[in-house]
Amino acid sequence: MSPLDSLIKHLAKLPCLGPRSARRMVLHLLKKRDTVMLPLIEAMTRAAREVKTCSACGNLGGSDPCEICRDPGRDRSLICVVEDVADLWALERSHVYRGLYQILGGTLSALEGVRPEDLPVEKLLERVKSNKTKEIILALNATVEGQATAHYVAERLAPVGVAVSKLAHGLPVGGELEYLDDGTLAAAMQARRKAGR
Repeated sequence: MSPLDSLIKHLAKLPCLGPRSARRMVLHLLKKRDTVMLPLIEAMTRAAREVKTCSACGNLGGSDPCEICRDPGRDRSLICVVEDVADLWALERSHVYRGLYQILGGTLSALEGVRPEDLPVEKLLERVKSNKTKEIILALNATVEGQATAHYVAERLAPVGVAVSKLAHGLPVGGELEYLDDGTLAAAMQARRKAGR
């Protein structure tokens, strides 16, 4: 296989890229070898060598424990449970949460063979017991698998006596009713609250 075909094949495996997009990307990289391709290779090599998985929460970063777990300004009484690192990054971008995290690395799924013992729920329970955790926030996706996982985690946490909350689901800010899917509308209707609050 030629170097070009090999590069296209590997890039096509990335999310949101197919063979055509990978070809366009390869052409762009080769046209800008010095300014784009070589720095990208260097950055990818460095990331492959230096990025670590946090042994406490599962986050990715340059150290173990990660920057979030080491940050003394974080509220250590809160742990937000998310499915993966992308969810953690989304919450961090919002600047609305200043506690700790626990990344599950997936959700329960009979179809994909993900069982309760495949998720780090025991690690979460150990963290709750060893820290002075007051609240666990379940920030899992509003899918069948996400909600089943949230229910399972909440059941496992019940004997510990820590408060467990879930993110609200429903209408997005700026959303128009006619464009929303049935599930979002149903969740919004069920989670309705008194006006003026």
